[in-house]
Formats: sequence, structure tokens, C-alpha cells
Amino acid sequence: MDEPSILLTNDDGIEATGLRAVYDAIADIADVTVVAPAEDKSAVGRTLSHDVTVHDHELGYSIEGTPADCVVAGLGSLVPDTDLVVAGCNEGANLGAYVLGRSGTVSAAVEATFFDVPAIAVSMYVPAGADTRVTDVDVDDESYDEAARATAYLVQHATDQGVFEQADYLNVNSPVAEWGRADMAITRPSEVYQMTASRGDENGITLHDRIWERMADGDIPDPDGTDRRAVVDGSVSVSPLTAPHTTERHEALDDLAASYTDTEK
Repeated sequence: MDEPSILLTNDDGIEATGLRAVYDAIADIADVTVVAPAEDKSAVGRTLSHDVTVHDHELGYSIEGTPADCVVAGLGSLVPDTDLVVAGCNEGANLGAYVLGRSGTVSAAVEATFFDVPAIAVSMYVPAGADTRVTDVDVDDESYDEAARATAYLVQHATDQGVFEQADYLNVNSPVAEWGRADMAITRPSEVYQMTASRGDENGITLHDRIWERMADGDIPDPDGTDRRAVVDGSVSVSPLTAPHTTERHEALDDLAASYTDTEK
């Protein structure tokens, strides 16, 4: 069997350690071309540009744009015969249903599915305290070993096992390798949401996601079977997902539409 052609991207930028870790893990089992942002474009969701500048890079191409730009430019022009898109490894977890639309990493995977190309988004949970940003935590290169191992495993086996006949993309979150060798858990995105907003001075409001400090303490309200619970318990979380947005017709909305023409201006 021929090696699959993989487009590798991320949102941390083409020089990110996590991207290199995944590249090294899959380069021996796939034909890998990197198409990644020239700079950090974290948390931009599926933001798309009209024109982007492309630069040659030793691993492929760097794009002056977003992760979604990279996927469109890659699949539409630079690497049109791609079999699979891999996005990551992100420094920091992408866990919970509310995070999916914000994440540039996950958004790159979602963008691929509209080209009918399956995708894997992979991120690594970085333990941080209540007042510590993930980007301020020193992360060793070896910390990505478990995430890279899980990615290579899925690249090797997911397509042949028919995984993408049921799922459009996989959202993978790994603990740091320092926690020891992990198992793999199939999960669903947690629906626990603990964003808060507090008024500071007259013109300032602070937005804060309380769940991260609870994760650092190991005290989370998420039930078994969810992505966040799996990672806190030391497993690699794999959530099989479909690209947004799903639709479901129901009688109440049908009735509302039917009565629209009867309303006054």
C-alpha cells in the first residue's frame, strides 16, 4: 500500500515544537507536507483571508495567514492530492464543546472536511495553575511524545479501520508524556461551561475560564466519557466528530414557518 499523503498544519506557527514532534512521528509512515502559519495564530477559529502570501519552507510551505487559510491554500492549490489533514500538535488542550469553534487547530480539521478530506486535530494538555497562562509554562520537547505517538497510531490505522466512514474528523487531546504511558479513550466533548465575567474598573470586564484551574487541581465536574475527564484521568482522548453544522427539523419550527405569511407587517 502506498504511503498516504498528509497535509500537516497547526495554529502555533510553523516553527512550533509540537508541529515538529508530529512531523517526526509520521514522516516515516506518510508523505508529509507542512502548510502552516508563518506566525502564531492561536484561537482564531475558522477566520479566513482573501489573499495570503506563501513562502517555501524546508518542511513545505509557510503561509502568512490563519490555519483555515493554510488548509484552503493547501488542499486547493499546494497539495491537492492530500489523503488526510493533521493539525497540531497544539500546545494546550482543546477540550469541551464550547472550545471547538474557537480553536485554530480544530478549525483547520473542520475546514478540511468541507473538501471531503478526513482530518485529525491533536492537542496536548499542559498543566498550569490558576494564574498561569499555558504559554508561560516551560514545555520540554519530550512532553509531546505521547501526543505524537497517538497521532502516528491513528494515521496508520484510522482510515483502514473505516473510522472516517462514520466521523468527519477526530479531536485528539493527550496528557503530557511525563504522566507516563497513556491508554486511549473514545470520548464526547464535555458540555461543562464555566466562563465568568467580572467588572473591574468602570470600563473593564475580565473574562475568565474557571475550568482550567479546576483541571490543575484535578477537581472537575465532567462526567465519565467526556474528553476533559479522560485527559485529567491520564488518557489520550479521541472524540469522533462531524463538521458543523448539523440540522434537525422539528414540528415546532415547521409550524412557526407555516404561520409566517399570516403575520402583519
